[in-house]
Amino acid sequence: MTHTVAEIEIDRKTDALVGEWLTLREAADRLGLDLKRVKQLLRDHKLLGVQRADGLCVPAAFISGDQPLKGLQGTLNVLADSGFDNVEALRWLFTEDASLPGTPVQALTQHRVKEINRRAQALAL
Repeated sequence: MTHTVAEIEIDRKTDALVGEWLTLREAADRLGLDLKRVKQLLRDHKLLGVQRADGLCVPAAFISGDQPLKGLQGTLNVLADSGFDNVEALRWLFTEDASLPGTPVQALTQHRVKEINRRAQALAL
C-alpha cells in the first residue's frame, strides 16, 4: 500500500534508533531550500520523512552539508523494491551491523553506496 509521507508515523524504537531529527523547516534551512522544494525531495525519494510529535521530520543523518546524503535515493529505492515500507527502511538503515561495522547509514556517509545497495538487494532474496 502506498502512503503519503504525512500518514506514516514513527514508533518509539525506530525513533530512538535514528536519534537526531530535523523538522522540514530545519531541513530546508540546512539545504538552503524552500519548504516546497524539500517536500519535492520527499516525493522524489531523495529524502525520507515520517510523522513525529513535532510534525513531519527527516533524519539529520540524511543531510550531508547542504545536500541530501549521496547514494540515499538509490538505497531507498532498492529497499522499497525489496518490499520495505518507510519505517522498515529507517530501522534497517539505522540498525548496527557488526559486519560493516556500524550502521548502513554510517556506511553511506563513508561513500560505501555500492556495498550498502548490494546488501539491500540481498534482503529481497
